[in-house]
Amino acid sequence: MRRRRAGARRRRARHGLQVVNPRDVPRFAATGTTVNAQAFWACRNEVMRTVTEPLLGPVRAAWQFPFGSLRRAGATLAMGSDWPVSTPDPWEAIGVAVTRREVGVADAAPLGVGEELPLSAALAAYTSGSHELIGDGAAGRIRVGAAADLAVADRDPFVGAPEEIGFTRTAWTVCAGEVIAAHTHTGAERGRATACPACA
Repeated sequence: MRRRRAGARRRRARHGLQVVNPRDVPRFAATGTTVNAQAFWACRNEVMRTVTEPLLGPVRAAWQFPFGSLRRAGATLAMGSDWPVSTPDPWEAIGVAVTRREVGVADAAPLGVGEELPLSAALAAYTSGSHELIGDGAAGRIRVGAAADLAVADRDPFVGAPEEIGFTRTAWTVCAGEVIAAHTHTGAERGRATACPACA
């Protein structure tokens, strides 16, 4: 990767950054390359344990989804969904980014010690990070003059255990200041990680 020119559109590493040699971690910030990732997969689910880790071997398996290391090295993160091969629900993926555990499996071993993200960083990656990546700096933030495109959660994800973040649901969807979807489900559904029936 070469350093990008000042004012040039950001480079991105895609599709879904997964295995990164630790020697390459500093290169993302140095070259102005945005990390485009799907955090939903960054956990030791059944596929990871039975297929991915045996194929990669112990050394490369430990290099997977190094979000924490990339952030500490100054890289810009942008995150999204791998739908239709995974859930379109950003809350489940944000929950995995913060805990490195499959949603609903609180006692599982996390994937990669020190590679979890603070909730604020995960939210930024799923909002402003993604909008900046596509050159839409007017969206992805709540501030005067920004586009009034918002998602209103059914709970405060900063309150409660990190393992509950993935059970957060979107109550209102607002586009250009207009409520275009109002869901009736609540966070009481947190007993298991399921796709929102109102969003299906």
